[in-house]
Amino acid sequence: MIEQRPVAAWFSHTVLILGVVVVAFPIWITFVGASHDAIRMTQVPLPLLPGDQFFINLKAAFVDGVGNAKEQSVGIMMFNSLIMALMIAVGKIAISLLSAFAIVYFRFPFRMMFFWMIFITLMLPVEVRILPTFEVVANFGMLNNYWGLTVPLIASATATFMFRQVFLTVPDELLEAARIDGAGPMRFFKDILLPVSRTNIAALFVILFIYGWNQYLWPLLITTDKSMYTIVMGIKQMLEAAEEAPEWHLIMMTTLLAMIPPVLVVIGMQKLFIKGLTETEK
Repeated sequence: MIEQRPVAAWFSHTVLILGVVVVAFPIWITFVGASHDAIRMTQVPLPLLPGDQFFINLKAAFVDGVGNAKEQSVGIMMFNSLIMALMIAVGKIAISLLSAFAIVYFRFPFRMMFFWMIFITLMLPVEVRILPTFEVVANFGMLNNYWGLTVPLIASATATFMFRQVFLTVPDELLEAARIDGAGPMRFFKDILLPVSRTNIAALFVILFIYGWNQYLWPLLITTDKSMYTIVMGIKQMLEAAEEAPEWHLIMMTTLLAMIPPVLVVIGMQKLFIKGLTETEK
């Protein structure tokens, strides 16, 4: 029986509430700023309550474009970010699943050496190899398109290692039973390994989607066409207004819009995400 301690419970809840306030307050300020006009956002003190310009600012940001990015609307930039995030997440998961499947279930020369070569790439993030990677992408003519945005970021040693550990927990009896039933390697992969890895796939998808959505440095290097700008690049461009003051009310609205897709992904896959990170037995 667990002893109830009112003081400890009160203290714990107070700390949690304070933590929520600290995390949520910047989001609230963003929402408030997105609901006021440009003049009010330059006055001191800044407003702490919502205004009446929310939908006007929403239309101006989502359709018309703002700041130095007026040539492209926020809607287009969000679409570019969405395509990039989905291609990175799906590509990383697909390649990592097949890599882990080959390493665990196929016997070929230097199998473990190849696995450790993949694992060592964790020490070589894209920032370290950015110049040669850019040269390769440019030589293949993949500047200013979705392939150039995503292909160099698709390989994932972390996901390969994770799926390898999952596949190692699958009993050998399942493999033998599949062979007796006449199932080939890909049938075994599709009917047994994929369902077993469902929660891990969901957890990785959430993490990798947010990783792709928040990319800034790589898209900044390979995109010169404004039609290929991502939402994170767009926000940065809005902040760097050359001869005019930043339109803070529209910047806040754009920031608020940029939060929505990752939040929806986390909320929609919350149960699978938590289960994929916490479960230890299949």
